[in-house]
Amino acid sequence: MKDQKRYSNKTKAAFILLIVMLIILLGNFNTLRNSKNVNDNINAIYKDRLVVAHYIFQYSKELHFIKAEAEKLNLSDVIKKDEIIQTLDIIHNIDDLYAKTVLTDKEKQYFDAFLLSCKEINKQVESKNWNKIAFSSAEALKTLESLSEIQIEEGKAKLAVANAMYSRNNVLGQLQIALLIILGGITFYLLIVKKIKQKIKIPEPPSMN
Repeated sequence: MKDQKRYSNKTKAAFILLIVMLIILLGNFNTLRNSKNVNDNINAIYKDRLVVAHYIFQYSKELHFIKAEAEKLNLSDVIKKDEIIQTLDIIHNIDDLYAKTVLTDKEKQYFDAFLLSCKEINKQVESKNWNKIAFSSAEALKTLESLSEIQIEEGKAKLAVANAMYSRNNVLGQLQIALLIILGGITFYLLIVKKIKQKIKIPEPPSMN
């Protein structure tokens, strides 16, 4: 009766361990899934920033052209106006694509400043004020340079945080797996090995009487 009670207690302990193992297993899958999602999302943002870098390059190319056209002395006003207007149309098309990317508050602030410079260029084209157009183009290029530095730095920072989170969760997941193996061994010992030992009867020595 005492052995049966002891076996019953060990069985209960084994079932408790099984429940703990199940909880750890579910937590492990959840941790790994979340860490992968975080890593994928942040990497997606970083890749999006690479797209932004391409847009900035296109902006810079078109603005350098506008600035160069505005500073030409041997070019008629009509040709200058037409070429700058066509280039501004290209810039406005990029605006729509750029606005759809992921921007932080700081980046949005600089992007708004850039749009104001472009708006000023568009305004001065009608009055054919080439000096102001050249100046506004230079200001827009400076804003683009600052915007480029900000988005690269923030992209790298977010990627570093994501990788750190992923590594930390990965280590936690490995620890959980190791704990599962240990608990599994204990459970196996309690349910199987102990049961086998109890079934083995040690033969009694022959009676001398």
